[in-house]
Amino acid sequence: MSSGFLISCVVFTLFVSSTYAQSCTKYNLTSNQIFTSCNDLPYLNSFLHWNYNPSSKTAKIAYRHTKLASNRWVAWAINPTSQGMVGSQALVAYQKSDGKMRVYTSPVTSYQTQLQEGDLSFNVSDLSATYLNNEITIFATLKLENFNSTIVNQVWQEGPLSGDSPAMHDTSGVNSQSAGLLSLLSGQSRTTTKGANSPLNKKNLHGLLNAVSWGIMMPIGILFARYIKVFSDPAWFYLHSIWQITAYVIGVAGWATGLQLGSESHGIQFTAHRTIGIVLFSLATLQASAMLLRPKRDHKHRIYWNIYHRSVGYSIVVLGIINIFKGLNILKPEKKWETSYIATLVGLGIIAAFLEVITWCVVIKRNKSVSSIVEKNPQGLHEANWYNGNGTTRTHYRV
Repeated sequence: MSSGFLISCVVFTLFVSSTYAQSCTKYNLTSNQIFTSCNDLPYLNSFLHWNYNPSSKTAKIAYRHTKLASNRWVAWAINPTSQGMVGSQALVAYQKSDGKMRVYTSPVTSYQTQLQEGDLSFNVSDLSATYLNNEITIFATLKLENFNSTIVNQVWQEGPLSGDSPAMHDTSGVNSQSAGLLSLLSGQSRTTTKGANSPLNKKNLHGLLNAVSWGIMMPIGILFARYIKVFSDPAWFYLHSIWQITAYVIGVAGWATGLQLGSESHGIQFTAHRTIGIVLFSLATLQASAMLLRPKRDHKHRIYWNIYHRSVGYSIVVLGIINIFKGLNILKPEKKWETSYIATLVGLGIIAAFLEVITWCVVIKRNKSVSSIVEKNPQGLHEANWYNGNGTTRTHYRV
């Protein structure tokens, strides 16, 4: 009885496994066409069904893109020359404003493509598309007689419509990962391996370095200068200087990574983010250089240097935070990263408000003590200077 039960379990397991393995190929397409191979593509809610005839090197495909609004376009492509977007031979489809479907071929020659209609490097026939239940399906027959291998580079994509024309899709997140290898014979596919030098990893590194330097360390350095000064002079100066120089070095590394990304991303340019980055780096370099021209405390021009130094410092922090949010909007990481950065800024704001109150209380109390000493003993100015703690002739603290 136990052996019979075991055999039944094994048979049932094999049946279930077989059913799930073939569920993709048994999907009922609207055209009632039957495809022997199918893959669930890992990004953008996409699926590829196909039949391949090795003797004629002909592939009959159906590309499905689900969970799609009517104001979006989709595309599936084979790249005969390389892995990636440029060089891809694409099939494009979308629903026009009048409800009719438009489907056509488009050779992708640059990153700034508008997916203009044109002939591909291989013959395409039986091209059609449907849009039902928030799902676009592209049907086509591809004549791949010039291909030396049955393993091809595939790319799939989606983006917004501008009127009745495709507009630029997102260049980060899952949109930058929707590419891979497809074996027409075995029915297997895999995404393209992304090594340490991939554009996506460089973008992540660029964002991390700049967020840490301009967006976190620089504001903390300003807190050191404003609030530690009251309690420890001149220790605050050395702490502030070392901290900001470290932040600047990290920022330079992030800026250099951004320059490298820009040089490698031909045709893709985020003008506002790039411009703010250049201004930010220039101001930070000027700020670091100005430390060499810092007048002594009793110099008559020191007040003007202080005004300049603080104005540029606060400008760097503001521009840095603005550009970090622009970068997050470009990179589109998981929501938790933006939430974490916002929480960090809120935390720094709360700490600054608390220290501001404490500092004013200390300064007011010390100023009252100094005023009391001067009133009781006008000749005891040296004692007031002792309270000042900086060796100058001022008798009152300023925040």
